[in-house]
Amino acid sequence: MTFGPSTRRLIRRLDPERPKILAVIGLAVTSVVFAVIGPKILGHATDLIFSGVVGRQLPAGTTTEQAVEAARSSGNGNFADMLARMGVIPGQGIDFGALGTILVWALGLYVAASAFGWLQGYLLNDVTQRTVFRLRSDVEDKLNRLPLRFFDGQPRGELLSRVTNDIDNVSQTLQQTLSQLLTSLLTVVGVLAMMFVISPLLAVIALVTIPLSMVVTGLVAKRSQKLFVAQWANTGTLNAHIEEAFTGHELVKVFGRGPEVEQVFGERNEALFKASFGAQFISGIIMPMMMFIGNLNYVAIAVVGGVRVATGSMTLGDVQAFIQYSRQFTQPLTQVASMANLLQSGVASAERVFELLDAEEQAPDPAEPLLPTARRGRVEFEHVSFRYDAEQPLIEDLSLVADPGHTIAIVGPTGAGKTTLVNLIMRFYELDAGRITLDGVDITAMRRDDLRSNIGMVLQDTWLFGGTIRDNIAYGNPRATDEQIHAAARATFVDRFVRTLPDGYDTVIDDEGGNVSAGEKQLLTIARAFLANPSLLILDEATSSVDTRTEVLVQHAMAALRTDRTSFVIAHRLSTIRDADLILVMEAGSIVEHGTHEELLAARGAYHRLYSAQFSGALVSAGDEVAEG
Repeated sequence: MTFGPSTRRLIRRLDPERPKILAVIGLAVTSVVFAVIGPKILGHATDLIFSGVVGRQLPAGTTTEQAVEAARSSGNGNFADMLARMGVIPGQGIDFGALGTILVWALGLYVAASAFGWLQGYLLNDVTQRTVFRLRSDVEDKLNRLPLRFFDGQPRGELLSRVTNDIDNVSQTLQQTLSQLLTSLLTVVGVLAMMFVISPLLAVIALVTIPLSMVVTGLVAKRSQKLFVAQWANTGTLNAHIEEAFTGHELVKVFGRGPEVEQVFGERNEALFKASFGAQFISGIIMPMMMFIGNLNYVAIAVVGGVRVATGSMTLGDVQAFIQYSRQFTQPLTQVASMANLLQSGVASAERVFELLDAEEQAPDPAEPLLPTARRGRVEFEHVSFRYDAEQPLIEDLSLVADPGHTIAIVGPTGAGKTTLVNLIMRFYELDAGRITLDGVDITAMRRDDLRSNIGMVLQDTWLFGGTIRDNIAYGNPRATDEQIHAAARATFVDRFVRTLPDGYDTVIDDEGGNVSAGEKQLLTIARAFLANPSLLILDEATSSVDTRTEVLVQHAMAALRTDRTSFVIAHRLSTIRDADLILVMEAGSIVEHGTHEELLAARGAYHRLYSAQFSGALVSAGDEVAEG
């Protein structure tokens, strides 16, 4: 969308490699100089051959001046001019010694040009890959500094496309364009200089192609640029849809939405096809148009050069060299023009990566962080206010205290702000007002890593990675011994089902946990949190996938592990939080009731209504079914 600024920003990322770039430029200049001198030397070889062939046909013993005068007197003025220009020696054939020397020099120059060109390519490849390496590292670091709010608003497939496809495209663009662009521009300058040395007139004719080429390239690039932007935007959209469909593959099958998913895929794939085809087709027109202009230039030079040889204004070798130079002159221009599509594609991808790098980051950690003097797990909310949307209030002026060793249960209808409450404790989001303290220290005065190292969190959506069961449990504490891992597994009743597996704790599970049940996955995540030995436990519907018997066992295990540990439990099944020290009932971001299970039932308020809806309603429904039966 902003081709110039984005291109300059991409080039600025090469700054750390400046010494190598200077070496690349030096090697490229040397290679091009040797390459452009070659045709001029070969032109001398052509002159030697031509002089030898013509000289052998002239009578020996006469001088060059006599041969020229004889040709002029016989009416062959053009031939006389050619003889005078070529320096033909009558009666003398081809000087193969001089010819061999010239050819050896030409061969040496081309070999040297190739060697320097190879070194230039090697260094430039190192520059490009190191630049892309830093770009990937910067993106990875940026992702770690972005707030959760950013990821909530980004489809994962779109984000993955920026991190993988777009960076790969930038790498390919830098790799293919930098070397060709540098060599092509230097070749144009070097060849143009040699052309002016040989014949200013023919050089001016060759120069006519430059403005014509620029006009053609500009007109085509202007039309293809927006199509390249659309191409990579549609690539990200399509990847997001594919990732979403694959992740929810079971649901797609269960609800029979396969045809709809295929239809959406077809529409987005068609949009990507049209943008890609249009971008490549329009930009691909540049190459044949440039070749056509180059051929016109070649014809003009051949005609004018032939006339000048016939009139004795130029030697045949100079015309031959000039024709070679004209090819060398138009070829890099054609290459530069043909790189327009690749360059536009790369810059479009770079823009998408830069958008990610420019995203608003979370507030930085304090320069002088504080730490609690003792890890007890006391959490206090002081007049906390928070909104996801500035226009829509969620949590307003909330105050509460969670004492060490207490279990705080948070209940309420969907959207009441229960999960938001624990997200604020973790600093996944920043407060709009008020503050939260952990063991007397404001959490904003702590490093996020220090804060989260004191907290163990188990979510309703379990997450496992590809590896062994031992590795997945040890994720909570990488330094844990096997005995500590086994102890955590026994405490959370993971050990009993792991023992039934053929490989035990060395059983490999995939990142989706496909070879263990949903309840077993949840137990593994609970064991992981326990192994971390945090001072604060956050359980967000942590037993939702566990059967009733296992849930009771896990509740007993958690009760044993709650010593000197504060627990926040978000629960929809109220039977799981009857023993909580404090139950908070939330509605619309506010705590409308608080107390123990018995106190809240006796108050016959919001908690009583929730409890009745779960249990009384279920009993009534069951009674109705019996009556109907």
